[in-house]
Amino acid sequence: MSEYTITFIKNEQPKEKPDSDHLPFGKFFTDHMFIQDYSEEKGWHNPRIVPYQPLVIDPAAMIFHYGQTIFEGLKAYRTAEGNVQLFRPDKNMERLNRSNRRMCIPEVDEEFAIDAIKHLLHIDQEWVPSAPGTSLYIRPFIIATEPFLGVRPSKNYQFIVILSPVGAYYESGINPVKIAVENNYVRAVKGGTGEAKTAGNYASSLIAQEVADKEGYAQVLWLDGLEKKYIEEVGSMNVFFKVNGKVITPALNGSILEGVTRNSVIQMLKHWDIPVEERKISMEELYDHYINGELEEAFGSGTAAVISPIGELAWNNEHMIINDGKTGAISSKLYQTLTGIQYGTVKDPFNWVVKVK
Repeated sequence: MSEYTITFIKNEQPKEKPDSDHLPFGKFFTDHMFIQDYSEEKGWHNPRIVPYQPLVIDPAAMIFHYGQTIFEGLKAYRTAEGNVQLFRPDKNMERLNRSNRRMCIPEVDEEFAIDAIKHLLHIDQEWVPSAPGTSLYIRPFIIATEPFLGVRPSKNYQFIVILSPVGAYYESGINPVKIAVENNYVRAVKGGTGEAKTAGNYASSLIAQEVADKEGYAQVLWLDGLEKKYIEEVGSMNVFFKVNGKVITPALNGSILEGVTRNSVIQMLKHWDIPVEERKISMEELYDHYINGELEEAFGSGTAAVISPIGELAWNNEHMIINDGKTGAISSKLYQTLTGIQYGTVKDPFNWVVKVK
């Protein structure tokens, strides 16, 4: 039983809900939000659910100056029976605290954080859309709020959860995308913050994404920051390659974010007796597999898109067309099974689903 009691202030001016058949990603927000404060004297305290509203923060708050912040991303799904459920929220809260430790932010009570999310979902449950492929995106985040310009960890924080009804991350659905291998910019290095889910990692990736967009690519494939040789992530997703019947994914090395979907994919592949390896893989090795006709599939994995097949990789003026630019059998099976578990249409052999109501 949690030691916290969540207070609630109802939004007396609820918003008009968007058309669930035409939902962009991350544009609309629900009627309420969760907030909890932290101070050195009290620790985490004063949890509350209040109407969705702008934050009032001092201009000297340390989040603005030194980027001390972390966030998470997970979803709530509406089943055919009308129930609402979560997918592995415990893994998201574990990762939230790993990010907290790396960014010198006080850890939260993981069990209470899940309870708070459930409470917020119960209040805003009518915002969970029911159209095929839609869900309610959940964004927990923590920001440093102490007004101070010295360089040290903040003494005050806010833990906030907001909700956003969303459609598919990629409007084209589960169709292969074109990816450019990034040779100039670096996303993260071992010893840095790459394994934490913190805002700066994403800000530093935007310039490469802009270049890729102009050249007609959906995302970039990131290489390691030291040798610019070994594959790390694709955009903000983990990445997998099927080579000669075996699935290979870059090993966690201190600069790669440990994705919840990544973990789920690995467990699912093992459950299906499909060989899977977590290890270093270079672009040279991948290209050799491609030339030899051994590169059978490639895909990214993440909460927003679930599975995103890769149909083409552009590297050193070479255009590697994977599986004739079509969605592969493993990518499709993973997508159908994972989303089936999330929406309650496929049996969950792993006990990953958590019921909200």
